[in-house]
Amino acid sequence: MIQLTNFTKSYSSKSPFTVSDINMTCEKGSITGILGLNGAGKTTILKAITARHFATSGSVLVEGIEAGENAEQVRNLTGFVEEEPKLLGEYTVEEYLNMVASLHGLETQMHADKRRLKNNDINSSASICVNPRLIKDFSLTELLHKKIKTLSKGQRQRVNFAQALIYNPSVLVLDEPASGLDPAQIINMRSLVKSLKAEHTILLSTHLMQEVDSLCDKVYILHEGKIAASGRPDEIASQFKCKNLEEAFFKITSASDIVGEQK
Repeated sequence: MIQLTNFTKSYSSKSPFTVSDINMTCEKGSITGILGLNGAGKTTILKAITARHFATSGSVLVEGIEAGENAEQVRNLTGFVEEEPKLLGEYTVEEYLNMVASLHGLETQMHADKRRLKNNDINSSASICVNPRLIKDFSLTELLHKKIKTLSKGQRQRVNFAQALIYNPSVLVLDEPASGLDPAQIINMRSLVKSLKAEHTILLSTHLMQEVDSLCDKVYILHEGKIAASGRPDEIASQFKCKNLEEAFFKITSASDIVGEQK
C-alpha cells in the first residue's frame, strides 16, 4: 500500500512548490494511474514514493513505512521502472542484473539457477541470481551477454523492467513503461503488469489513455501540481460530463482554475 498525506515538494527554498498537498492512496491488488501534462508533477511523486527524494512537508508511507525516515528499507520494497533508465552501459545484461540482485541482498545460487534455466528452455550456461521466468518474460535470453550500451531503446527498457522485479518488491512504480517498446512488447508488458496485480501495489504514470483504460482501476489527474480529479475512469468522465476519460482529461488540463476533490 502507498499513502501520501498532504505531500508537498519544492526543490529549493526559493522555488515554488512542484506539487502541493497531494493526498493519494494506492491499494494492494489494484493498479493506480497518474495522468498529467508534462511538468504536472508525476515524476516528482514517483521519486518520493521510491525514496529517490523526500517531501518538503507531509508524509509518504510505503507499506506503512515513512520513506523519508527509512529510505533504504523503502527502496527494497519498491521496484522502479523509470522512463529514462539509468543503466550501466559497460555491464552486460547478466552482470547488471546480478549486481542489482546483490544490492538487494539476494545470493547467487548458480547451480539451482542453471537447473531452473534448463527446465525453462533458457540458456543453461547463464549464472544469474534471477528468477529465470523474468528472462523469458522480457525476452532477454539472447541479450544476457551483450553490453547494455549496445542495446536498442526497447531492449534497454526490457532490462529496466527486469531489474525492477528481480528482488520481488511488494510495490511496483512504473513511469511511462511503454516507452521504447514495440506494439507486441507493449501487449506483453500489459499482460505481465496485470498478472502482478494480485500480489503487488502498482502505480503507473503514463500519457497514454489506452494504457489507463487497459490497466488502471483508479486514476489521479494532476494539474499544475495538484490533484484535479480522482476515481475510476468512468467516474471522472461522469463528474466532468464527458463521454470518456480522454475527453475529461483535456477538459481538466485546459482549465487553469480547476482544483477538484481529492478522494
